[in-house]
Amino acid sequence: MPMQAHEIEALLRERFPNATIQIGGDDGVHMSAMVIDESFRGMNRVEQQRAVYAALKGRMDGPDGELHALALTTRVPE
Repeated sequence: MPMQAHEIEALLRERFPNATIQIGGDDGVHMSAMVIDESFRGMNRVEQQRAVYAALKGRMDGPDGELHALALTTRVPE
C-alpha cells in the first residue's frame, strides 16, 4: 500500500522533531522530501541521508517496500 505524505512526515518527525520537513509528490510511491535539521551538522550527505532512511523504519526496503522512490534533500539550518 502506498505511503501518504503525512505518514512520511510523521515517521520523520519521530526522529527529527525540530526539523523543517517538506514532503512532495502525490502518488504515494514516488515522493520527495526535504529535511533541514541541526542534527546533520558535521555529517556528510551520505550520513545525513542514511539517518533519514533509518527514520523511515524499513518502509523503503526490498521490492515490497511501501515507498518505491524518495528524492531526498538534506541540510543543516543556515
